[in-house]
Amino acid sequence: MSDPAPLDEMVDGAGGIRPHWSGLLGALSTLGRGELATRAALLDRHFLEEGATSLLPGPPDRPDWRCDPVPLMLPPGEFDALAKGLAQRASLLEAVLQDVYGPQRLLAEGVLPPALVYANPAFLRSCRAPAGTRQGPLLHLYAADLLRAPDGGWRVLADRTAGPTGLAHVLENRRALSRTLPELIRARQVRRHGPFFDIWQDALQRLAPPGAAGRNPGVAMLTGGHASPHWYEHVILSRRLSCALVEGGDLTVRDGSLFLKTLGGLQPVDVLLRRLDGRQMDPLEGDQSPSHGVAGLLDAARSGSVRIVNDPGAGFAEAPALAAFLAGLAPRLLGEPLRLADARTLWLGDPGVREQVLGSLERWLVRRAVDGTVHSVTAGALPEAGRADLARRIRATPEEYVVSERLPASVAPCAGPEGLEPRPIILRLFLVHDGQRWQALQGGLARALAAPDPGTGARPGMRFSKDVWVPLEEPAEMQGPPQASIRALPIRRGTGDIPSRVADNFFWLGRYLERLETAARLLRASAARLATSNPNPRELAELRSLAACLVRAELLGWETAREIGTVPVTRALLRAVRERGRLPGLLSQVGRLAELLRDRLTEEMHLALNRGLRQLAEEFRAVPTGREEARNLDALGHASAAVLAFGATLGGLAAENMVRGGGRLFLDLGRRVERAQAIAAELDRVLDQPGAAAQPARLEPGLRLALELRDSVITYRSRYLTVLQPAPVLDLVLADEGNPRGLAFQLAAARDMLADLEGEAAGPLARLAQSLLEETRAMVREVAEAPSQAEAALRLRPRLAAMERDVAGLSNRIARRWFALLPAPHSLGPAPAIRMRGAA
Repeated sequence: MSDPAPLDEMVDGAGGIRPHWSGLLGALSTLGRGELATRAALLDRHFLEEGATSLLPGPPDRPDWRCDPVPLMLPPGEFDALAKGLAQRASLLEAVLQDVYGPQRLLAEGVLPPALVYANPAFLRSCRAPAGTRQGPLLHLYAADLLRAPDGGWRVLADRTAGPTGLAHVLENRRALSRTLPELIRARQVRRHGPFFDIWQDALQRLAPPGAAGRNPGVAMLTGGHASPHWYEHVILSRRLSCALVEGGDLTVRDGSLFLKTLGGLQPVDVLLRRLDGRQMDPLEGDQSPSHGVAGLLDAARSGSVRIVNDPGAGFAEAPALAAFLAGLAPRLLGEPLRLADARTLWLGDPGVREQVLGSLERWLVRRAVDGTVHSVTAGALPEAGRADLARRIRATPEEYVVSERLPASVAPCAGPEGLEPRPIILRLFLVHDGQRWQALQGGLARALAAPDPGTGARPGMRFSKDVWVPLEEPAEMQGPPQASIRALPIRRGTGDIPSRVADNFFWLGRYLERLETAARLLRASAARLATSNPNPRELAELRSLAACLVRAELLGWETAREIGTVPVTRALLRAVRERGRLPGLLSQVGRLAELLRDRLTEEMHLALNRGLRQLAEEFRAVPTGREEARNLDALGHASAAVLAFGATLGGLAAENMVRGGGRLFLDLGRRVERAQAIAAELDRVLDQPGAAAQPARLEPGLRLALELRDSVITYRSRYLTVLQPAPVLDLVLADEGNPRGLAFQLAAARDMLADLEGEAAGPLARLAQSLLEETRAMVREVAEAPSQAEAALRLRPRLAAMERDVAGLSNRIARRWFALLPAPHSLGPAPAIRMRGAA
């Protein structure tokens, strides 16, 4: 028997256009096929530059999340019916969870088989409260995947109760379409998403335990960090909900309460919106795998001092086999029949059902009973031997399997190379509990399927989505409970309101940005000199000094540096900007840290970083490696200039867009420390001019290079015209606190920032920075007062080397004082067996 034909969302059975699609199709026809393809490319570019993609530079591939320019239209009446059905379903799943984690009457009375509870890895025994119903709801956010069957009715494919994903993509899809295809929005007014997130934010505040009534409740979102495949969503949602985005290492449990560790002390967390597997929430009570959670967290939740939503054990309700029992549970637990049906689902632990299914196995989709992340198997698509093997496995452990009917998904128009083309779609809708009732997001996320995707299991890696539009008929908005009363907030200004992990990342972002700029300045200076044919003695002396600086910046090896001015050196410098070279490596470090800080960067900063890193990666790839040395060096100089422009852009954005405290302070502190080290190291090397003590003129190339590398040539000329002398040069580069490229400026700025962090001008780190600043003044004073300035300048080299070491020591002390250096906590369990070398 062949499968029934799928229903078309846009075209009715008589070949006519469904009414709710007419306005949209009119706008699309006005655009035309070519313009629609252009807008689709703009959408791809939007997601590549601003959406669900990494900041790490690389080839300009397609984004891993795409949005179709043609939305999915749902009539208001149909959407409202779906919302009511899903609200009832969420209430039913809440009742099931309350029983399973409470009195377990359904198990005792045989309504639910124990094999679906105790064998479920998402059933967390530590979350049980046997004495009675758990305090407060276990479900706060709920989503369901739906499919429209050929008969026109919607069926639920899967329940998402652990931590439903996709909401950030809903927001970004709508934002991208509004910017890229504004005429579509104008042609068909649609219901807005904003009220849903406002109600959600208010509901999170209401979930705070009674102890938080006297203050503003602390709400945080717990994420697995940058390594999580949903990191992008966590960043977007935490911003939209105005809650702190934290990792396990940022939190601690003290005296039964949960706190966020910041530089300024502990801040209470009353509500924790988890985006982490429930089994990883607490390393003392979860599984033995590496944990991103917080030791003692579940005990704090049991005591009522913190509310975790959704509850860590809520993932139990995602078991596919549970759908086989919901129709029978609804009248028992809610007193009414189930409004929204599942795709027909049968649990094979029932002997009668099992034999019926095995007799016609090719008609069914086979899934694991308790693991909703595993894709279903279309038994009819297996070869005969594969089907027989599947039947043997089912007979061996039937309680581990569930089957559901095969239903072709409805098709909706999607933009393709030849215009609109129909593709099967799965719909995901979202609901949040506002404290009184379930409220649905007025729209959703549709996924266009590619064969042979069955639409079940975990979301695939390549994602092609559609925004879901519900036409606006009346200006009726979502209604929630009255806004919670929150006392007036005290005025707060400070630098210690960020976790140490965030401060650490900002500090190193500043350091790597400065390393990138330093490398670019050295490459630009080297390319300009290497492009000169037959260099004179002064230029050769500058090249020798540059070679030492290039070695220190890891742009050349010592062996190659000895051949400065030759073709092998030029080739080595060109390799520094090619793939796996020094500059692409620094770009990757900047991109990695910027991605870790994505929730802390303004949109302008994020966009500048994203575009800038990609453009620089393209600049580096464009540097030729042919035999035309002059052309190669010119391209190298051009790429170096692009790096410096990128650094200047970021510096300006940070100065104008970031509040002077917290992240901005550590970003700037990192740059000052790194630049101070580089200046001391460069001066040490450029002053290494053999014979300069006897012939002071030989020091001139080093002095000239010192001014160039610190962008101080114009300032020096305006003060001293063209005469180069050691004391004036060293004063400008070392001791002038008004020169932003000079050493004294860096140390004075670091001193002021450290005093701000330490809370006192005489703090130990601020005093250390002040002592280093005084050393710069002393060095310049000694050179200016010496009978021979050249000899005195040469004697500074050991002191400059010591200055470089002392600044590195200051950096280490900053890390020990403010940054998180302890490893992540691990659960106490049996130690793994030690494998001896050579053991079998």
